Amino acid sequence: MIALSASAVAGAAHAQSTTGSLNQAAAQSGDLFARDRSIPVRDRPRPDYEALGMPVGTFTAFPSVQIDAEYTDNVFAVSNGADGDWIVHVKPEVQLESGWSRHALAAYARADIARYQDFSNENFEDYGVGASGRLDFTRAANLAGGVDYASVTEPRTSSNAPASTREPIQYELTSGFVAGTRVGGRVKLSGRADIREYNYEDGLTLGGVVVDQDNRDRTITSLTARGDYAVSPATAVFAQVTGNKRDYDTATSVLLPARDSDGYEFLAGANFELGAVARGEVAVGYISQTFDAAAYDEISGFGTRAQLEWFPTQLTTVTGTASRTIEDAGIAGSGGYLSSAVGVRVDHELLRNVLLNANLTYSQDEYEGIDRNDDRLQVSAGGTYLVNRNLGVTLSASHFEQASDGVAGGSDFDVNRVSLSLVAQF
Repeated sequence: MIALSASAVAGAAHAQSTTGSLNQAAAQSGDLFARDRSIPVRDRPRPDYEALGMPVGTFTAFPSVQIDAEYTDNVFAVSNGADGDWIVHVKPEVQLESGWSRHALAAYARADIARYQDFSNENFEDYGVGASGRLDFTRAANLAGGVDYASVTEPRTSSNAPASTREPIQYELTSGFVAGTRVGGRVKLSGRADIREYNYEDGLTLGGVVVDQDNRDRTITSLTARGDYAVSPATAVFAQVTGNKRDYDTATSVLLPARDSDGYEFLAGANFELGAVARGEVAVGYISQTFDAAAYDEISGFGTRAQLEWFPTQLTTVTGTASRTIEDAGIAGSGGYLSSAVGVRVDHELLRNVLLNANLTYSQDEYEGIDRNDDRLQVSAGGTYLVNRNLGVTLSASHFEQASDGVAGGSDFDVNRVSLSLVAQF
């Protein structure tokens, strides 16, 4: 469900992942490349409602716990005979952040423990831990890095999730990155290396038959280089190239080889700020993924990534996003698919401690090698009431639907959810 939680608002400075916040700090080195004349509603400081944290030497710890009461009308994401259920989520979290004037170090640990009232096989205990840091050599040069580990339950709504398993598929995701930025005059150079390793657990059908998931285990490595040139203090043009390698542990089946592939993405665009009214980044280019095995067709075409933020008033932020990327397929016969997505989100500060949001996202997945196209629509709305710096309440609702076409198409289904969340933070 896409909803702005109370904890994300009340502790805006501490609610982002440590990796993301450090990358943002690195990206904004140098006045010619700063895009900070306006602050989005979600990120705006609210001193009276932000957690103070607990001093731990030169660090500050920010513990919190969120409890969700959620109802869904289609637990198994099926076309017919949908079953509804109530779910209780308990989400403890602690973040640790340094308070140094230079450099930065942060770590986190979080969990999501879910209990279903009627369908106990859907219960799960997800968790994640991670750490990241940044070395500031000068005001214009830094080096950042981080590692993360997560044990995750794949949602039933995922297009890659097998529908026949008695319990949702679980997997482990281990990732790490190193990124550097150097600003000199009107030029900013940056680079980044990423690695992600997926390890899926096998599933079981109701009859006890093993649903093998080893063919989805893979390691993805990527290298990105980017150069920005500041045309003015409010506009920069850039070019970015990313190369990736995707290595699978095993073949898809006896007849289908592993989906090993190599690919690249070349994008060019602009990063800009129009006074205090709007800002954003738009990039277009070409994407390609070539598979080692001839059984899988090459995927290539137009690629894009864009985000635009519009500030019609100081109390409202409208955010638009668009992307077209190549993603891995978990369906036999297909190496991957082209995923195109557009979205718009509106955040409004009704009162200093009452925040409203609405979100609309549409995506289309075009599979290569099989006859299948998926159209997905998600609509959500919510509101957060910040009681004080330690308590917040969020009410949200969402609608998700999938329409799948083709001989190898998946199921068509709708899922509606309503959630009430209580957050306590310190």
